Amino acid sequence: MCSIEGKGKGKMRGIRMGATKGGGGGGGERVEKLKSSRTKLWMIRATTSVMLWTCIVQLTALGDTWGPHLLKGWPSCFSHQDSSVSVVEDKVPSVPARVLPPKRVYKNNGYLMVSCNGGLNQMRAAICDMVTIARYLNVTLIVPELDKTSFWSDPSEFQDIFDVDHFIMSLRDEVRILKELPPRLKRRVEMGIVYSMPPISWSDISYYHNQILPLIKKYKVVHLNKTDTRLANNGQPLDIQKLRCRVNFSALRFTSQIEELGKRVVKLLRQNGPFIVLHLRYEMDMLAFSGCTQGCNTEEVEELTRMRYAYPWWKEKIINSDLKRKDGFCPLTPEETALILRALDIDNSYQIYIAAGEIYGGQRRMATLAAAYPKLVRKETLLEPSDLGFFQNHSSQMAALDYLVSLESDIFIPTYDGNMAKVVEGHRRFLGFKQTILLERRLLVDLIDQYNSGTLSWYEFSDAVKESHESRKGQPTQRLVIPDRPKEEDYFYANPEECLQPSYSRLDLSVGGL
Repeated sequence: MCSIEGKGKGKMRGIRMGATKGGGGGGGERVEKLKSSRTKLWMIRATTSVMLWTCIVQLTALGDTWGPHLLKGWPSCFSHQDSSVSVVEDKVPSVPARVLPPKRVYKNNGYLMVSCNGGLNQMRAAICDMVTIARYLNVTLIVPELDKTSFWSDPSEFQDIFDVDHFIMSLRDEVRILKELPPRLKRRVEMGIVYSMPPISWSDISYYHNQILPLIKKYKVVHLNKTDTRLANNGQPLDIQKLRCRVNFSALRFTSQIEELGKRVVKLLRQNGPFIVLHLRYEMDMLAFSGCTQGCNTEEVEELTRMRYAYPWWKEKIINSDLKRKDGFCPLTPEETALILRALDIDNSYQIYIAAGEIYGGQRRMATLAAAYPKLVRKETLLEPSDLGFFQNHSSQMAALDYLVSLESDIFIPTYDGNMAKVVEGHRRFLGFKQTILLERRLLVDLIDQYNSGTLSWYEFSDAVKESHESRKGQPTQRLVIPDRPKEEDYFYANPEECLQPSYSRLDLSVGGL
């Protein structure tokens, strides 16, 4: 047996050697053919593997973008009745697959780029307007760029605050939205070859049809570098107003990280009963911009004045603080706010969540309010520093948290009618006319001065405050329209009445009888 095995092995080695050396004969040709066929087979297998992996990668990317609503509709590999996987799945309640709206098919007239300006809520309203404008011009909108150069210097991108994929996909039946321009056009923009302009404020949709659309058709890409209040509050077709609402209340969803943290804050508050959100707009930037210095010492007045002059786009420089306050154009101070809450019979056992940045003057200015309402809380006191670490130096993301908590509060009270106050007011109306106390500052500062001077007793003061705010709790009402004076009329996003279902049966929490 040993000799037989040796001969066999020698023969095989000889054949291989002969083939390698290129020896003649039929055996060599057969080996060459065998080698060639094996090479072809290997190439076929390799090509097939590459194609399969490419398909898998593409499907995975598709799943990440469009989510399980698409892929879960496909036949499952685990469909056998005797599979342990199917047994586990049967125990899990089925979740209906999300149905994507069908894409709207239209001839694309070009591309619209927009750079939003201002804080979070000013940009939020602007995004709603820009989506609506893009839809009615039949153009493709590029995901808006957020303001990084304003007072807050927040470096956040759109996708850091909003769920960008949801934004794009939820509006696909209205307008095409891309994360960036096609490569050729992108290169042109990067080279500075782009038509950029600020649209006229408070314009009708006809302005965009007649003035902006021809520019887009001419240049293919137009960049709007200002977006605040660029679409009129009133006089627009119903479809336009409803699309503005749809973007605001449905398409603009915060990132999951912000949403989850907002839910945690609300849960912590709810554990201790009802809560009120006080939008105390008494931060340094607001006081410097408005020139309101009530209660500030000399050093603070000088600091605020220097800041106002440091920002050239803040046009008003010389301001009479006392006159502006009497006209109702100043935010209420923390001390004034404490008086008003007491006059409204707000129970001091309720939690009051301060939705604001750092209060100017710190504890010295907050002392009166804290004494009257000891259950003052902020996101910084409810959460651990590690929870907010990611949001530090990102004012818009911090504002997004306050926005979510404000929507869920039992009562929302803004001390100034800025952008957040207005947009939250409108959103709470949309959610069923949730109670929002809209303070009449011009009247209130007069009542406060009369009370402080002794002209009014406490009971007279309190009765006057309550009586004057009976109809200012966010009830259904029509927007005030002032032709040719859009700054003075009611803001669309504070009362989007075209999108609201009138309801007078909302739950009225018994907080101080309000």
